[in-house]
Amino acid sequence: MNESAERTKVEWREWGADAFEEARAADKPVLLSLSATWCSWCHRMDREAYSNPMVAANVNDSFVPIRVDIDRQPRVRERYNVGGFPSNVFLTPEGETLTGATYLGVDGMRQVVERVRDLWTHKGRDAARVPRSLREDPPAGELSPEIERLVAGQLGEKFDDQFGGWGDSEKFPLARTAEFALKREREQALASLTAVREHLFDDYDGGFFRFAEGRDWTDVHHEKLLSTNAALVRAFAEAYLYTGEAEYREPADRTVEYLTTTLWTGESFAGSQAPGDEPDAPDDSESEADEPGYYDRPASDREAADPPAVDATAFADWNAMAADALLTLHAYTDDERARTYAERALDHVLDELVADGAITHFRADGRTGETDLLADHAHLLGALTTARQVTGDAASLGAAREVADRALEALRDEDTGAFVDGPRSGPGLLDRPLRPLDGNAELADALIDLAILSGEDRYREAAAEAVAAFAGAADRFGVQVASYATAAARLCREPLVIEVADPAGSDLHRAALRVADHEKVVIPAVGELRDREYEAGTAHVVVDGERAGTASDPAQLSQLVGEATQ
Repeated sequence: MNESAERTKVEWREWGADAFEEARAADKPVLLSLSATWCSWCHRMDREAYSNPMVAANVNDSFVPIRVDIDRQPRVRERYNVGGFPSNVFLTPEGETLTGATYLGVDGMRQVVERVRDLWTHKGRDAARVPRSLREDPPAGELSPEIERLVAGQLGEKFDDQFGGWGDSEKFPLARTAEFALKREREQALASLTAVREHLFDDYDGGFFRFAEGRDWTDVHHEKLLSTNAALVRAFAEAYLYTGEAEYREPADRTVEYLTTTLWTGESFAGSQAPGDEPDAPDDSESEADEPGYYDRPASDREAADPPAVDATAFADWNAMAADALLTLHAYTDDERARTYAERALDHVLDELVADGAITHFRADGRTGETDLLADHAHLLGALTTARQVTGDAASLGAAREVADRALEALRDEDTGAFVDGPRSGPGLLDRPLRPLDGNAELADALIDLAILSGEDRYREAAAEAVAAFAGAADRFGVQVASYATAAARLCREPLVIEVADPAGSDLHRAALRVADHEKVVIPAVGELRDREYEAGTAHVVVDGERAGTASDPAQLSQLVGEATQ
């Protein structure tokens, strides 16, 4: 529970069976508050509505109030988010949803509390509902190139020609969408990344803000999340791979500096940095951060009165994303700082949060997160397969197998082939399986890499089943889940593979990494993984599963790839 919540007048309970049992015994609804340490509107609601004596008295009297940190408990977040944060969700004692709202002021909260009390009195549990995603299996279909075509078509339909980015309302960076577009609609991808750089990048302190409310990238939300920044480092690195232009490398370099200073805890990356507001400001006051031009001032000036807070929690999935991104940047630029910090973050996750392939989401402040979450497995597997390709570290491949095998054992739904987001147990709706599309796409993509690196086709088969489990709805997918189409494309048309006989760091290996196809797989020291001889000083290009030729120097390799992939 964050400090802001502890200073409210609401008697918050921890998420758990005890709170729901209390609600059942008292026959009261639950008020679930989904909050985050970086969420300024969450802090504002705490110091206004939840600190108002009348609101707090009504909540404490009529409900069992529960507070959840969405970063620490992502399974709760995914089941109960009502469209943004804070999310204030009213539940039955069994955890089914009655109604919900995002930010509410004092008057709005009073009105909602009164309506929910009336609803509970007159309809009770009959007013509850369970989201469709928890009631129905995903629509399965055929794995085909049509999936890639359908989502690629959405790029053009949703692209904002005037302001860049995709969509006609709020603008999120959509890093994975930009990566998908780099191979299919490159000008859109570059224009969108340029808009992200111009509007969401903190020119003074480095790092990217989370999103903008306006279509024209105005009304920026100034929190900085590790996940956002890691994804954008990778996307800008990929753009630099295709263009060689400094305008795409420079934001990645500066964000690495931000990650390795502001968000570095000494052994891993912190989860987030809040905007420079003051959570416990009086109700009628405004934070200095609300003043025009606040974020156009250097950090040294801003922090004198209003230091932004860093949540030092090291999350397994976000640290893995950061390691993956920094290793990708190193592959294209030889940035040793990026590699060093990537390896240190990976070591921390593997040493502190992984046991026999099972991943614990976090350990901090005497608390331990859940184990076997899909996002943790997907992103750590992706980071480990990237590490094997970039550094040649043999141990990475062994760890990748363990992480993948644990996911196949603990998270795979045998009936559908899709992966669930975590254990099928817990209070509220946690005992109902959720099969998130984005998590399945990320894990499938990493399994494809693992299949190629290890030579074990069972990983590819699992990826194909996971992607096919959602294929029946591919015509309804938007650009936000372009990573799903990436995985489908790589399954329907085997990715370019470059097998390098020499170890990682050789000229041929570095040239292979810099071939302008970010969906390729590079295997250094390939003889260690294949039961055959490879001549030193050679690289072998494999297209659609067939060897297309052999190169003995970087120039020859570049020419061979160009000819083989035309």
